[in-house]
Amino acid sequence: QVRLVESGGGLVQAGGSLRLSCAASGNSLSINVMGWYRQAPGKQRELVAIISNGGSTNYAGSVKGRFTISRDNAKNTVYLQMNSLKPEDTAVYYCNAVNYALAHYWGQGTQVTVSS
Repeated sequence: QVRLVESGGGLVQAGGSLRLSCAASGNSLSINVMGWYRQAPGKQRELVAIISNGGSTNYAGSVKGRFTISRDNAKNTVYLQMNSLKPEDTAVYYCNAVNYALAHYWGQGTQVTVSS
């Protein structure tokens, strides 16, 4: 089992920045890919960014160039630096981890609200 705990959400004005963190505990050595998803009211959960154990990254087109995902394997933590935030980035952001058996784990979510 893997437990994910997110932090760093909040309220920010458009154009501002926030940094999300997600710490993994439990059987964290089994984790391959970590990432961030988000879900806005009335919409489906969508991929924001993912990063592999080796550091390969992938981003949603809507955040490319504004968000940066990084990972500290020694701390079992993944980060999402969000710059140039827009009101449409408002959502609950969820941390995700996938182990080598392709099991998914989710954090409880952290609210990000961007005011115009």
